[in-house]
Amino acid sequence: MNESRPSARGIDRRTLFRSAAGVTAALGVASVVNLASAGSASAYGWSRTLQQGSSGSDVVELQIRVGGWAAASAQQTYVAWDGAFGPATAAAVTRFQSAYGLGADGVVGPQTQSALNSLEASDGSTAHFNWSEFYSKDGAAFNNGKVAAATVKENVRRLMYKLEAVRKKAGNSAITINSGFRSISHNAASGGASNSMHLYGVAADIVVSGHSTLQTYRIAETCGFSGLEAYSNSWQHVDSRVQYPSYGSGSWWWESGVA
Repeated sequence: MNESRPSARGIDRRTLFRSAAGVTAALGVASVVNLASAGSASAYGWSRTLQQGSSGSDVVELQIRVGGWAAASAQQTYVAWDGAFGPATAAAVTRFQSAYGLGADGVVGPQTQSALNSLEASDGSTAHFNWSEFYSKDGAAFNNGKVAAATVKENVRRLMYKLEAVRKKAGNSAITINSGFRSISHNAASGGASNSMHLYGVAADIVVSGHSTLQTYRIAETCGFSGLEAYSNSWQHVDSRVQYPSYGSGSWWWESGVA
């Protein structure tokens, strides 16, 4: 049975979340869709209950938002953005529900949809991350990479939702983005690989407050990231390269895997 559509927010979720930053919540612990069609998802309007067997663009949006709940322990797996609600999507939903204190039944009804929407910000980013945190450090914003700026922005949005899961699993600890998207020239100046995932907006170098790089690495191994640089650095590189085969880096790379 279809359910009523949640009302739009009057308050920016990021403002709401950050005003309560000192409160720690209870923890639970590959088709590429048309990026342009999914580019504006702020105040997303869920028009029905979603469950195993559902399909469509709303399932794609669900898969983006629960992508960071891909596994319960270190595992080379991810939630595909294919619009088909199968067992992997249901398992990710269940983990998300457990982490947010909801009934963990794998069915996406009004309460789960409200929790998913609580992670939105009014500008289409997410509750704990700003677009500007991911801008190229040379002032290019999302321009001059290997794909169009609009595609970079959508890629970054999908990355943000995985990072929201990292943050939640780390006890709601703040995450600093040392490097997000890089323009071609900035990547070269930084000594980045010629086909770095930063050039597409699907990678970030992060520091999680109060956590060692090894601890961050272990969390990231549960979040659907297919690219993890060595945890011997003072930051942790995370990317989703396997979900973007057209970018030319379709193999898993867990440089210091602890699975």
